[in-house]
Amino acid sequence: MSYRLSLLDKSPIAEHETAQDALNRTLQLAQRAEKWGYHRFWIAEHHNTAQLASPSPELVIAWILGQTQRIRVGSGGVMLQHYSPYKVAENFNLLATLAPGRVDLGVGKAPGGLPLSTRALQQGVHSEEKGSFADQLAQLDNWLSLAKEESGEDTVLATPLPAQRAAGFLLGASLESAELAARLDWNFVFAAHLNGDKTLLRDVVTQWQQHSQRDTFVAVQVIVAATQAQADALAQQVEVWGVELANGQRVSVASEAQGHAFARQAGSPVVRIARREPSLIAGTPQTVLAGLDTLHQHYGIHEFIIDTPIAEGTARIRSLQLLAEAFAEAHTPQEVAG
Repeated sequence: MSYRLSLLDKSPIAEHETAQDALNRTLQLAQRAEKWGYHRFWIAEHHNTAQLASPSPELVIAWILGQTQRIRVGSGGVMLQHYSPYKVAENFNLLATLAPGRVDLGVGKAPGGLPLSTRALQQGVHSEEKGSFADQLAQLDNWLSLAKEESGEDTVLATPLPAQRAAGFLLGASLESAELAARLDWNFVFAAHLNGDKTLLRDVVTQWQQHSQRDTFVAVQVIVAATQAQADALAQQVEVWGVELANGQRVSVASEAQGHAFARQAGSPVVRIARREPSLIAGTPQTVLAGLDTLHQHYGIHEFIIDTPIAEGTARIRSLQLLAEAFAEAHTPQEVAG
């Protein structure tokens, strides 16, 4: 059994670049990813950060869909806690109508930013009316499932209703998230790029495969370079910090300064801020492909969502090209001599 490769892009803004530069490169990367054979191209959601130009994946998805032909395009993911499930359903029904069979709706539980941006996004929203995340996801699934035949004088539909609804994916790194996705018959993506705990990966994937007939998806961080030394140098620039607050919140951030800023904005004392070893596969194309092959064999993974945490554009595009070329070569049927 083989597996597929897909991409997650955050539109990182490199030094001396503008957000427009970053977004233009995102489009260029999507177009190249289609040519290189990647299966999906997903846009992340991040708020109030000078390093990333991706607060509204829906807008970028529409832009990319209009300038590609085959590759599936989606969110990785929409941070549902901030929005009306009905509005999210409208957005993705519209996208699925514009590009039938090519739209993915990935949904995440994280805030996608620090507490101040969360408050700004949720201003005027009554949290007691929103319910739990599971309630919101069930509402979203319901809005996406309603068909014209169910309409009546007082029925609300998330129009326009597409011939084929967007494929739903729940992004998470817990047993609870996998169980919720299975219960709603959504796809599930284990976020190993944020939590590389191999025991947790094993437990979650095992539970997922016991409760769902859908494919197994895992998001991983990957850096590919021509030499191991070059890949290691790029990997040393990647930081992941775990933050634990007295109010029970636990988040991952990109720097120690962000960790302290999160605590200040949350108004809760810090229990622990510590740098974590990033869950990262870095090396030559052959080394990285061998790492993916091993994960595939151990856990029965059908598709990897590749996150390449390199801000500099040339190195990032080259990394993903090298991976695609090595994957294509390894998975091309070899001619048998007669």
